[in-house]
Amino acid sequence: MNNFKIQPYTKKELALLYFPTAEPHAAVNRLMSWVNRCKPLHKALLDQGYQKTSKWLSPREVKLITEHLGEP
Repeated sequence: MNNFKIQPYTKKELALLYFPTAEPHAAVNRLMSWVNRCKPLHKALLDQGYQKTSKWLSPREVKLITEHLGEP
C-alpha cells in the first residue's frame, strides 16, 4: 500500500519522491521535463494558476500531477 498523500509539496520534495536516487536539482529538472512534455497536464496546471517560478505546489497541483503521471 502506498502512503503518498495529496498535500502541498515543494517541487524538490515531490521530485525526490519520483526520483529518489537523483540529486535534488536533477530530480526537479526531470519532473518538470515530464510535466512540460505532458501537454494536458501542463495546460491543466497553467489553468490552475501554476507559475514556472513557484517553489511550492498546491494540493490541487499535486493531484493533477499524480492523475497524469501516476503516484511516485
